[in-house]
Amino acid sequence: MTPSVRLPWPITSVIFDLDGVLLDTEPLYTEALAEVAARYGKVYDWSIKSQCIGRGTLEAGQTIVDALALPLSAMELVRLRDEKLVPRFADVAPMPGAVAFTRALAARGIPMGIATSSPADIFAIKAAAHSAWFRSFAAIVCGDDPRVEQGKPAPDIFLAAASSLGVRPVDCVVFEDSPFGLDGALRAGMQVVAVPDPAMDRARYARAAFVVSGFAEVSLQDLGL
Repeated sequence: MTPSVRLPWPITSVIFDLDGVLLDTEPLYTEALAEVAARYGKVYDWSIKSQCIGRGTLEAGQTIVDALALPLSAMELVRLRDEKLVPRFADVAPMPGAVAFTRALAARGIPMGIATSSPADIFAIKAAAHSAWFRSFAAIVCGDDPRVEQGKPAPDIFLAAASSLGVRPVDCVVFEDSPFGLDGALRAGMQVVAVPDPAMDRARYARAAFVVSGFAEVSLQDLGL
């Protein structure tokens, strides 16, 4: 449903999560992890994935290892996953409407940042095919940035993004697809537009300013811009 009201208070800057918000990477993660789990006779399904979206790499890995009782460490799981996953990032597509929406923000001179749990080397692979697009983001903070002492749902990555943009946290709105990202952004004092996976329970996003299915359902006017 298209939002019928604007954000509760004015914002000047916009911060985006990467996976599942700007880039359509989540199906790739699912495929790669399902293939690794199948090696051990296990099934990686939505009940597990829903607990991992938005978490840091090793934290998500440990969640999967524990849930499936895999004979692996979290680091070993990530290594096996990445053997299958990283080559698939080379031509990952943007999420529908993401390029047009961010270009509209850029045309209005709105500062934009990215706050992603991905480490910098993996982000670089994802972004390689979209270098012109990603140059429009004034700040990109990855999960291994030294300022990010704790991953989402801690506020660290969002506070770092606001600092890099040179703005106050209260002046930012965050686009997030995960409950952990939602919690982190709220703890940072920011407003949130939630863009959850269709399979995710929307009740987990009750504290977001808006909950939308995609960029087609939110406009610059809805953000008060």
